[in-house]
Amino acid sequence: MNLRHQTLSTPLSTGAKMFWNGSKLVVFVATLAVIAGLFVRPEITLDILWFILIPILPVTFLLNSGMWRGVCPLATANMIGSSRASREVSGSWLNLTASVGIVLLFVLVPARRFLFNTDGPILAIVVLAVTALAFGLGWLVKAKGGFCNAICPVLPVEKLYGQAPFFGVRNARCVPCNHCTAKGCHDLDPTTSARHAAGNGNGSHAWMKTPFGLFAAAFPGFIFGYFQLSDAGLEQILPVYGTILGWAAVSLVLFVVLALVLRIPTHRLLPFLGALSVGIYYWYAAPASFDAFALPGGLVARWALLAFIAWWLFRALKQATPFHTPPARPFAARAVSPNFPLPQAPR
Repeated sequence: MNLRHQTLSTPLSTGAKMFWNGSKLVVFVATLAVIAGLFVRPEITLDILWFILIPILPVTFLLNSGMWRGVCPLATANMIGSSRASREVSGSWLNLTASVGIVLLFVLVPARRFLFNTDGPILAIVVLAVTALAFGLGWLVKAKGGFCNAICPVLPVEKLYGQAPFFGVRNARCVPCNHCTAKGCHDLDPTTSARHAAGNGNGSHAWMKTPFGLFAAAFPGFIFGYFQLSDAGLEQILPVYGTILGWAAVSLVLFVVLALVLRIPTHRLLPFLGALSVGIYYWYAAPASFDAFALPGGLVARWALLAFIAWWLFRALKQATPFHTPPARPFAARAVSPNFPLPQAPR
């Protein structure tokens, strides 16, 4: 199947609907169990969350971020009331909502070091608050347009890591397409959503004018900075943010200069930044996950994941091509049934 033309207008089979609905229910119930565990048994629950569950997500995004987007509990909350909403986010609001999501990511991740890594109840309260936010925005903005495709702090990571999926994934959330975002929907076309978010440019300048482009350049340093620190108390809040955001700034300046001097085109730079970011993450996170449970094999896991990331990068660079004419909007695949017509593409 051509990943650029996923058939989001074709109805799912009964078996596929049952699979996705069952998977969403299982993940949502598991999330509630994790939240309960953060209150009742915070130590073991935090270990399971930070050293097992979270480390699985980046490699899942590399394979195809649609696997997670199809079952994400925040997306489930976001979609519960979405059938009642008709508002859309478009125009200049797209950059604003993208900026909000990136800011949330850059605020929440460093907070792990002085709060979330050690305080289960506080983390549970924050997760519940974000879930409530996703649910509320579902009532205000159509489909995923208010949260999942707008201010979700995981969305920029999904776009960056999801540029070269290994296989197609369809889910029951977006059949048919709801046109909830003006362009660059990651569910509609994961292979180009990062390019849309980075300004559709072929040269080395356009991405520098977009929130996502600046995020992509800063993200390798952001991850590196996080792993230069140890968990500490609230008194270390300023040093934590200073260190992590400082490394993010170094990364941003470095890749801006390299892109300008070496004239690296956007369709080459973005896959490299994605691979570098996830590679830095697993360099530290893979051994740490094994060490947290006193298990051998952390170094083997590190190098196995780095080899997989190298393969992903090779495929991503091989598949990446310039936009000869920057597309104004994504489009869905052709209709396959007169009883299920193809919706117009988002404007």
